[in-house]
Amino acid sequence: MDARATIHDYYDSLRHGAPLDTFFADDRPADDPIVKFGISERLVGSDAIQEGLRDQTASTSDWTVESHDLRVTQRDSVAWFSDVVALSWDEGDAHHEYYTRWSGTLEHRDGDWRFVGMHVSVATDL
Repeated sequence: MDARATIHDYYDSLRHGAPLDTFFADDRPADDPIVKFGISERLVGSDAIQEGLRDQTASTSDWTVESHDLRVTQRDSVAWFSDVVALSWDEGDAHHEYYTRWSGTLEHRDGDWRFVGMHVSVATDL
């Protein structure tokens, strides 16, 4: 599987309420911790990211994930991407819907592509 397929699998897992934590790499002792920015949070370190994603999967449902402009560049062991993604989901009685911008980096580790950084944001008018 290449980096692009990994990103598509992540989107599919999000849509179907499948675990997302396994898509992220574990921190390495010699490196700074991995960071994931979501629309409303900043998670630092693989443990915090994995816990946050498990909580998200448990507390949300009915995801719609529509990729509109996925761009991926892949090299031997690193890849980076950007995308514009329409997202919607339910959380309790609340329905959320956003047009989001994604960017991130993946690293090929132990035969699999894993996210080592991700940023999801919502544009606002200036």
